[in-house]
Amino acid sequence: MYQSPNTKKVVVTGAAGYIGGITCIELKKQGYYVIGIDRRYREHLVEYYDDFYHGDFTDFESFKKLKQHNPCAIIHCAGTSLVGPSLTNPAEYFTNNVSKTNTLLSFLTAELPDIKFIFSSSAAVYGERAGIDFFKETFDTKPLSPYGESKLMIEKMLGWYKQAYGLRYVAFRYFNAAGADASGAHGQEPGDTHIISKIFDSALNDKEFTLYGSQYPTKDGTCIRDYVHVTDIALAHILAIDNRIDGIYNLGSSTGYSNLEILQAVTNALSKPIVTMVELNRQGDPARLIANSSNFTSSAEWIPQYDLNHIITDCITWYNSDIYNKLETKQRTHTFNPL
Repeated sequence: MYQSPNTKKVVVTGAAGYIGGITCIELKKQGYYVIGIDRRYREHLVEYYDDFYHGDFTDFESFKKLKQHNPCAIIHCAGTSLVGPSLTNPAEYFTNNVSKTNTLLSFLTAELPDIKFIFSSSAAVYGERAGIDFFKETFDTKPLSPYGESKLMIEKMLGWYKQAYGLRYVAFRYFNAAGADASGAHGQEPGDTHIISKIFDSALNDKEFTLYGSQYPTKDGTCIRDYVHVTDIALAHILAIDNRIDGIYNLGSSTGYSNLEILQAVTNALSKPIVTMVELNRQGDPARLIANSSNFTSSAEWIPQYDLNHIITDCITWYNSDIYNKLETKQRTHTFNPL
């Protein structure tokens, strides 16, 4: 149920994406006027936008819409976001993430200097730290991939823009966003490559699941990650609109699960065995990444509300939804090439 309309306007770039879409849903629930911007169009998300621009966030028409609405905040979720492909095609990441974000920031500081900028960063900025279980914002940043490097470069840009132009900003370092909207309104799209999505895809379509890496220095040899529900992330973005909150924060559950534990948890929830093939460790993947999110908890009283069981339950709802089935059917139709 939506609350009464809020006089505050908020722009979300990447509004048709995974985190951007969930953020629009939660903003709408709280009564905000939501302006979405994305190169992609998702029909099932239209009801959560009050206005939408179908195009790049650096287009002239995008900037025109920003000036028209004069929003109090922009939540910048747009960007290219996979570690593996960034190793073979770094140019796309530095262009799409760094260069275009710089163009956006230049426009905002010149034309909308009072706007609050909320940025989707990543735990990939940390890289590897042997013997460390919980990562703090004060740790050194040593990305292992162009993807992580691109996020770190944007964080540094934000700091300089604040010093030079007075930009107000928050940057969130996500630790493995997971789950879906509890009602089945939105979630990861078909073909997504995150581990939980891949496991569900294998289970629902009777496909083999590939587990990357069994020789990491962890309890069972597989990577350990911190999984935070995407709705908790969306709610953190909304808290960040408050002008008392600024700077760089971790967003995680502060609990680590190995890849094998995730595989077993999904298998148990579905009561279905999943054929698994083990491949070599992937370049650019640190052995463990677990968040210390105490800074944002103390600054905004943010506490994750949803655990791994919620994540898996909401994923089951999403993957069984009519919306997901329609997206999957559309994707299969577009990728089918008859001989």
